[in-house]
Amino acid sequence: MAARVKIRKIPEEERTLQNKEITWQAGGQQGEGLESLGAILAAALSGQGYNLYGFRQFSSRIKGGHTNYKIRIAEKPVRTINKKCDLLVALDPETLTSEAQAITADGLIIAEKELAADFKGSAPILAVPFAELAKKHGTSLQKNIAALGATAAIIGLGEEHFAPILHREFGRKGEEAVAMNIAVFRAGWEFIVQNAAEYSGRLALPPPINPEPKMFLLGNEALALGAMSAGARFMAAYPITPASEVMEYMVKSVRQFGGQMLQVEDEIAACTMAIGASYGGARAFTATSGPGFSLMSEAIGLAAMTETPLVVINSERGGPSTGLPTKHEQSDLLAAIFNTHGDAAKIVLSPTTIEEAFTDGFEAFNLAEEYQCPVIILIDLQISLATQTMAVPDYDKLVIRRGKIIEPKELNEIKSPEYFPRYRLAEADGISPRVLPGTPNGVCLGTGLEHDEVGRPSEAKAMRTGQMEKRQRKLKTFLQNYRDTLMADAPYEEPELLLVGMTGTRGCIEETTAALRAEGRKVNHVQLRLLSPLPVDDLTPYLRAAKKVLIVEHNAAAQLAGVLRMHIDACPRLESILQYDGDIMYPEQLLARCKEVL
Repeated sequence: MAARVKIRKIPEEERTLQNKEITWQAGGQQGEGLESLGAILAAALSGQGYNLYGFRQFSSRIKGGHTNYKIRIAEKPVRTINKKCDLLVALDPETLTSEAQAITADGLIIAEKELAADFKGSAPILAVPFAELAKKHGTSLQKNIAALGATAAIIGLGEEHFAPILHREFGRKGEEAVAMNIAVFRAGWEFIVQNAAEYSGRLALPPPINPEPKMFLLGNEALALGAMSAGARFMAAYPITPASEVMEYMVKSVRQFGGQMLQVEDEIAACTMAIGASYGGARAFTATSGPGFSLMSEAIGLAAMTETPLVVINSERGGPSTGLPTKHEQSDLLAAIFNTHGDAAKIVLSPTTIEEAFTDGFEAFNLAEEYQCPVIILIDLQISLATQTMAVPDYDKLVIRRGKIIEPKELNEIKSPEYFPRYRLAEADGISPRVLPGTPNGVCLGTGLEHDEVGRPSEAKAMRTGQMEKRQRKLKTFLQNYRDTLMADAPYEEPELLLVGMTGTRGCIEETTAALRAEGRKVNHVQLRLLSPLPVDDLTPYLRAAKKVLIVEHNAAAQLAGVLRMHIDACPRLESILQYDGDIMYPEQLLARCKEVL
C-alpha cells in the first residue's frame, strides 16, 4: 500500500521485540508506600538511561485495599506492561494469591517472612524481614525502603544509584530522615548479599543502549508540560481521578511562569472560567474525567457557538455515573464527539503514547486558536496514570501559532453604531478574523445565541444557514491541513489482519503485531490519532486492503467500530475485541484472541 502524506510510518527498529528486559512488581495495601517504592526505583533506573513503563493499579479509597505497582525495565522503549513478572515484592497475602502465578522460570518472589512461610505456590520465594530490618534502623513504616534495598541487590544496582534520590525524596524532612532511609535501604541490600548471595545480581540488566538520562513522568504530567510549553497560563479544574495529576502538576509549576491554576467548585465553573480566560486572550484549559465531562457539555457548546478557543482534557475511566473511578476504560468516545447538543464544530485528539501526550498537549492550543473551536484531548487511564520514560523534548522545534488574531494596526476605524465583523461569513476556510477584548476598533458582541457577523443575536434563516455552514467549513479546512491523523505500521499491501485501536491500546497492539509477524502472519496496525473529524480518506484504504479487521477497544458498545461504520461507505465487516472489566489489555491476551480470529 502506498504511503499517504498524513501518516507517520513506524521505523523498522520499533517494530521488533528484541528487548532485553525484566519486569518488577510490588504489591501491598494502600498506605504502605508502594507508590514511593516504585517511584524511587524508577528514578534510579531512568537516571541510568533505561527505558521504563510503570503502571499502578489501586482501589477507590484513600487508604487500605490492595494496590500493586508494575514496572518494565528495558534497553529499548516499551509502551505497556505485560502479564509476566521476574521479581515480585509481596507485602500482603493478596499479592501472592493474585500475582505469584505470573513469575517467570528465572524469576523470584521476595516476601515478608510471615507471608513466605504460608506460601503454597511453586515459584521460588525468599523470606525477607522487611519490617524488622526497617524497625532496626528506623521505623517499621519504612519497610518499603527495605524492599527497595533488596530489589537493588537483586537487579545489580548499588547504594550510589539510590542515595541522591533518597536525599531528594526525604531531604525536606531533614538530614536525620535522609540518613535513616539510607540506613534502611542498606539493610535491605545487605540482607540479600549476606543471606542469599545466589540471588545477588541475579536479574542484572546489561548497560542501556542509550545511557542518556530520561524524563520519567505520568502521561498526565506530560500533558500539563505540553500545555505550559504552548503558553497555557491559566487552568481551572475540579479534582477527579484519573485527571487530577494534570492540575497538581500545574499547581507546582505554572506560577513560576506567571500563570495561575484555580481549583473551583465544580466542573461547570472550571470550563466556563477557561472559556472566559481564553476569550480574553489567554491560553487556557481544563481537565476532567467522564462525570465532569458530562457537566461541561453545555459550556463546550458555548465555546463552539462563540468560536472561542478551548482545550479540554478528558481522561477516561469506567462509567457511567461514578462508575469505576480508578479503573481503565475507553467509553467516552461518543461523548467526546457528540455530547454537546446541536452541530458543534470541535476537534477530538487521541494521544497514543506519552510523547504524543506531550505533543498533543502542546498542539491542542495551536489548533484551538487557529480553528477557533473546542479541542478535546481524549486520553484513557492507562496513558494518564502510566509512568514512562521520555526523551527531553526538543523545544527548538515547537512553534506557537495563534491563528487569525487581528492586531490594532490592521483595523480600520469604526464609529458607533458600527461593530467589528467578528463572525464574517466571507471566509473560504470558515475561520473569521478574531480580535481580543479591548483592541481599539475591535468592538464586537459575543453570545451563545445564533448571531450575525458582528455578534448580534439573529434568527434570520439566511444568516443562520451561513453561520452554521461557516463553522462546519472549519473542520474541512482542518482535515485538509492536519498531518497527524493516524499512526500506520502497515508493511503489507494485502494483510491477513488489520488491528485498529485508539489511545492507550497502542503498546499492546504493537507487541501483538510483532509476535504474529514473527510467526509468519501478515498483520498491519493502525492507531487513530484523530477521532473527530474522522480521517476517512486516510483510514479507508487500510480497512479495505485487509482480509479481516479487528477493532480493539475498552468499552461494551464497540463505540470505535460504530463510528467507523457511520463514516465509511462500504465499510468492510468489522470484528471487535472488547474489554470492559476495568483492567487494561495485555499483549498475551490480545495475541490469544487474534489467533482465534485467524
